[in-house]
Amino acid sequence: MTDELDLVGELGHAEPLRPEAYERARTVLRAAMQDPGTVRLLGTNTAEKRTTMEKTASRRRRGFGIGAGVGVAAAAAAVVALTLGNTSAPGGAVAGAETPAVVVETTGDAPLMLLAGSIKTLTQSEGDAWLVTATKSQGEVVVTLYTDDHAIYSGNNVGDIKRAIKLGQDQFAESGNAPLLKAAIAAADLEPAEGRVRMLEASGNRLVGLDPAAQQKKWDEDQAEAAKRVKARGGTYQLKPFSAEAVERHFDNSVWAYGTQALSAGEGNTQVRSGVLRLLSTIDAVEVAKSTTDGIATLTLTAGPAVFGGQGDEVLTVNATTGMLVKRVSTVPGLPTATTTYETSRVTAAQL
Repeated sequence: MTDELDLVGELGHAEPLRPEAYERARTVLRAAMQDPGTVRLLGTNTAEKRTTMEKTASRRRRGFGIGAGVGVAAAAAAVVALTLGNTSAPGGAVAGAETPAVVVETTGDAPLMLLAGSIKTLTQSEGDAWLVTATKSQGEVVVTLYTDDHAIYSGNNVGDIKRAIKLGQDQFAESGNAPLLKAAIAAADLEPAEGRVRMLEASGNRLVGLDPAAQQKKWDEDQAEAAKRVKARGGTYQLKPFSAEAVERHFDNSVWAYGTQALSAGEGNTQVRSGVLRLLSTIDAVEVAKSTTDGIATLTLTAGPAVFGGQGDEVLTVNATTGMLVKRVSTVPGLPTATTTYETSRVTAAQL
């Protein structure tokens, strides 16, 4: 079984991580904060991991377990050091999008469901793709092209995207995020509870679909494994008792972590955006508020400590008309705040 310390330890000997790998690293951290004893993440197989981390970003992957306690803390410091910093970049403008007559209001019981339904009917006035520039707080820039026929190409600049198109490197089907993207698309048309199960299954969750007795058996096995691994590293781990409430918190964390990973990977796909918003609406601990960002109507989604095992929070800001990401802020105690801002526009792929 491979843990996150093994992966982080090899980063110094590998080629630079591709954009997808950074998002997956953040998901490892966020999921581990809730309950390191039960988390599973789509990851690399051993043979691929032993070559280069670069190759793993574009292949389908088998699951690997992640560590706990001391392991999570050490890995968090190492992984987050790759992606966190203290500055931010401007973003959030959306050009070329049709604006509906009414912007979704956040009054009422289901603002995310309202927005999810609204964006499915949007039509675009120009272009055949979304171009999204994500600027991370330490200065890294990731540019992604989402075509209207659902292809995804990304890199550090438009030149990278042109090369990816020429080489046919469509990340929608080939990346490790493919199962999550498919689950998000399915969730756009399923009842929220059913979509939630689909995303949990896509993430490889070991507890979903089991009866309480079977859940407790796997829960206790994972807790024991977590304690063993932490002890091997010289630390101590307090076992978390099984309960229906603990399982639901675990599910909430997974839906947020993997749902937002799907959103980051595939936000240019209307069905992905709609599906993820519907999924996040199933988490009672997520607060939604009407906001304005750079003069644009937005919704601010806050997942507080209850979603992350009692520590830290994460805030997503999305365009209140299109559902596209505007800003993402992740806070972990003892680490710099991670901020990613997004600039979004409609383009014609052939004219890049």
